Amino acid sequence: MSSSPCPCFFLIPLALFLLNSCASTRPAYDATAAFPIPSEIRDNVDFWRKVYGEWGRDQVAFHDDAYLGVIYEVLKLPDQAYTPEQRRLVQAKAADYRRRLRALEHKVAAGISLNAEEQRLYDQLVAKGGKQAVFGAADRLRIQRGVREKFRRGLEISGRYDSIFREIFRARGLPEDLAYLPHVESSFQAHARSSVGAAGIWQFMPGTGRIYDLRIDSALDERWDPILAAEGAARYLDAAYRKLGSWPLAITSYNHGQGGMARAKRLHGQDIGQIVKHYRGPYFGFDSRNFYAQFLAAREVASHADRYFPEGIVYEPPLQYDRIVLHHSLPATRLARHYRVSLDRLQQLNPAWRPAIARGNAWLPAGATVWLPSGTTQRISVQPEPLPARIAVQAKPKPVQLARAGQSARKSRPKQSAARVARAKPKPVNQTRAKKPKTHVVKPHETLYRVALQYDISVEKLRKLNRMKPNDNKIRVGQRLRVSG
Repeated sequence: MSSSPCPCFFLIPLALFLLNSCASTRPAYDATAAFPIPSEIRDNVDFWRKVYGEWGRDQVAFHDDAYLGVIYEVLKLPDQAYTPEQRRLVQAKAADYRRRLRALEHKVAAGISLNAEEQRLYDQLVAKGGKQAVFGAADRLRIQRGVREKFRRGLEISGRYDSIFREIFRARGLPEDLAYLPHVESSFQAHARSSVGAAGIWQFMPGTGRIYDLRIDSALDERWDPILAAEGAARYLDAAYRKLGSWPLAITSYNHGQGGMARAKRLHGQDIGQIVKHYRGPYFGFDSRNFYAQFLAAREVASHADRYFPEGIVYEPPLQYDRIVLHHSLPATRLARHYRVSLDRLQQLNPAWRPAIARGNAWLPAGATVWLPSGTTQRISVQPEPLPARIAVQAKPKPVQLARAGQSARKSRPKQSAARVARAKPKPVNQTRAKKPKTHVVKPHETLYRVALQYDISVEKLRKLNRMKPNDNKIRVGQRLRVSG
């Protein structure tokens, strides 16, 4: 990647979403060093590789949840429907295995000789976990259905986002293979929602999303926007890596939290293999123990798709939208009229919009990203002017609705009077002759990248203007940034 600066335009087609100018000076990561596979989790990685790339929905594995190399049987179902009858078949098979494993434990404890089937089970457990693995094996029995078809569909969908996600991670100096994480989190399903409230392709919880500069209120929920959420994920993973010191721990923290992984590191060191084997902290259950292994398996299968899916994969074409960052708070209807795009089409392109935006009960705030059909900004290069102060006061939603729409993790600035807004309103000038401001006051939810995008400069130049370190991305609300020399 070139270190020379290139323009980072305020209005850019998504197809040209190249953030080379925003890259940090970190060296490129060696994937082998960044993502090691300790011996303690090799069986786990191999297990998830089979789940993602070999076993279909009509295959159910019966296995040990602590020693994933112990796979008692992979049951082939009549079809992929998983009907109540098939579910009963699986449950009966699981009950039979639990019965046999309890009988095995009893015989081993009593020193009674084993029959051939019991010896097979015994040998499997001892090979992977030693003689102590026999005890409690019945309680550790777990059932895992294959997801090969779902993973394949996720690969097809990933064609929309893969190059963009990789550029986002490269721009922060992070390993670009972090772009494989959505295969683990959501299989690239845009409407994915977990039982605990995580949402979107990147599965952010509301509180975590707000911490990492995603707008989540009654007007916008940027967790549902794959690109904006990817930028939030990059900020999260950057912070996690700086705190925890390794990518295995940072990735695992995406599931278990940075605090939980910091505690695991204090107890067992930085080796993820030792943590998976020995850490028994609160909530560090099966999912957390396996999260990094799942990432490695997804990375293996996705990067060798032709090997695991010889029938072929038809990747969806990359997104080609235009991106603007609003100068002023505006209603969606005004944007639609200005850019001559239907409101329905704008809603489709902007999944972060909540219904209040389309209904007119909330306005899009200044600094919000808006996606437009590709080529729109070539036809119309200027943004709509803000509504005159008098009209804006009459047109805006009721104060109660506005207060809800403006909720955030940070305090908003005091409201200005209509007269003061009118005095502050810039005079219309030809955009090509407009004089750029020399400073910018950071508003809630703004990031260094969004400020740079707004003033047509690179993040690298913005850092230099403000005497920031090459890897520094921290700005605070109310901070005054220089945006021109």
